[in-house]
Amino acid sequence: MSAAPVRLGIVGSGWRAAFFARLARALPERLAVAGVVARSAARAAQVEAAWGVPVFRTVGELCGAGPEFVVASVPWDVTPEVVRELVEREVPVLAETPPAPDVVGLRELWGAVGGATRVGGGALVQVAEQYPLMPGHAARIALVREGLIGEVTSVQVSSTHMYHAMSLIRHTLDVGSGPATVTARAFTAPLADPLSPRGWSDDLTPKDAVTTLAFLDFGGARTGLYDFTDNQWWNPLRARRVVVRGSLGEIVDDTVVRMADPRTPVESPLMRRRTGTDLNLEGAEVHHISFDGRVMWRNRYLGASLSEDDLAVMDLLCRTGAWVRDAGPEPYPLAEGCQDHLLAMAIEESARTGAPVTTAVEAWATADTADPLMPPSAERPAN
Repeated sequence: MSAAPVRLGIVGSGWRAAFFARLARALPERLAVAGVVARSAARAAQVEAAWGVPVFRTVGELCGAGPEFVVASVPWDVTPEVVRELVEREVPVLAETPPAPDVVGLRELWGAVGGATRVGGGALVQVAEQYPLMPGHAARIALVREGLIGEVTSVQVSSTHMYHAMSLIRHTLDVGSGPATVTARAFTAPLADPLSPRGWSDDLTPKDAVTTLAFLDFGGARTGLYDFTDNQWWNPLRARRVVVRGSLGEIVDDTVVRMADPRTPVESPLMRRRTGTDLNLEGAEVHHISFDGRVMWRNRYLGASLSEDDLAVMDLLCRTGAWVRDAGPEPYPLAEGCQDHLLAMAIEESARTGAPVTTAVEAWATADTADPLMPPSAERPAN
């Protein structure tokens, strides 16, 4: 891959678009923002001053600046429109999640652009799904792929919402785009909500919060359990949990249980090496995650002091850059993003109606790659 930074464009100027621009600034030797499309002259002036990047008013103007790929970071209902325009211009797209607002929109988008491919190979439209690349999730998936706990049959996720959780469940179970039966329920209970994206509220008054529980049956003795409470990402009063169960053991968060021999069950932790505490002056970062002395995940972006979520998005952007330069596989094809959101919509429908919902085998299933987002190996070189 060329040593020059990958030039990316961004359509949109909201908080998520700012997220991508900020990461490009954090590692300018890897990424450069070719330009941003803003919705109004006033917003364009704000973005240019705050982000220090060229700002355009149209997708066509942005494409004229020569981005190697473009991130579509706009409202759900606008995403398909932006994706179609970029595909018409044969520009690789990284569409924010979800790629369309509903099942009808997913089908229409797939019908319009699902067959579009780039010259170097692979679908022209990818999806910005970063969760399987987050350090803890990546380490667990790496252990699962080694067969350490045998055949994986069940994944429980109480962490993030809807399509993100579906991505984690599907790729940990290694299921593709076949039919699934979803049974969901929603419950309301009081919960204090002291922290949100707006910051601390200094209010501990309990308010109604909805918890959605869903059971997903993928067939072949493979199941998923989804458990999410409103604002669980931010609320410090609700933890995050991941359970992966296999025929020879299980992983519960960062603890792995399996048999050392026919009579000896053993436990081992997934260990993070974090720096910046006490007298350590290496900077506040997570360096790697190890298991029994073996590194299962390694930070390939040391020096940027990125959070774990930032590291996942950075990895996704760099993987996309490698792909457009024919130096790596597709990061997350549109077919995968469509299937994630299809399952998410089934959860919402089942919770609303109280009846099970069985998803159909959609047109994008013919493009199913089952597991496109394998975590990088511990020793994989940087892009």
